[in-house]
Amino acid sequence: MPRPHASTDSKQFASGVAAFLTSLSLDLELPDGFRILDPYRHDEVVDVVRQFCTTYYAGNQNRVAVWGINPGRFGAGVTGLSFTDPVALVDLLGLRTTITGRREPSAQFVSMVIEAYGGPKAFYHDFYLSALSPLGFESGGKNINFYDDADLARRIAPLIRAWMLEQHSLGLVEDRCVVLGTGKLRDYMERTLRQDLPYTTVEYLEHPRFIMQYRRRRLSEFVDKYVETLLRIKG
Repeated sequence: MPRPHASTDSKQFASGVAAFLTSLSLDLELPDGFRILDPYRHDEVVDVVRQFCTTYYAGNQNRVAVWGINPGRFGAGVTGLSFTDPVALVDLLGLRTTITGRREPSAQFVSMVIEAYGGPKAFYHDFYLSALSPLGFESGGKNINFYDDADLARRIAPLIRAWMLEQHSLGLVEDRCVVLGTGKLRDYMERTLRQDLPYTTVEYLEHPRFIMQYRRRRLSEFVDKYVETLLRIKG
């Protein structure tokens, strides 16, 4: 079973993730009417990312990647951390920040999963939470998932592959991952990305937004499903 190369420097993974996120750039021409959602140009977001990585990504133990889609305007598009809204920064993660904002449904659900898993220290000890595109997109004043526009999905594919491989080079479990999406995101992963990635196992879970919008009465069931899947793939 492939494993990442270990390092004697317990800060290497944390500093590598922080450097990756805060130096992201989108080296492609966007389709007409689209604009980039890049939270990392803000100094306060850079500070939050560094705090988070120092606190939760210390140590070079094998972490399994959990991939979302791309940041939204009220979650990672504000905080710079996947599935993390401004409320979770303080209440869940205990970080110091002046970033403010409302609760975001996907972040709310992921916070519940993290708490059920044993809290952020336990969760981030075992998992690396990110997105296929760590930069987001807007069009017409609305958040856009990159796969919803065929032209954008085609243009960004090489960058997504490069970003994923770069994050793996920091030290992630190589042979398996979790993807948060069972519809279009799963199709994109299987048809466009997977052949160029090292995974032998990919677990797909319903996207948090879908659960919060269409399956809210079954929240506890889906939280349990997430935790069971995470424990299984952690091995």
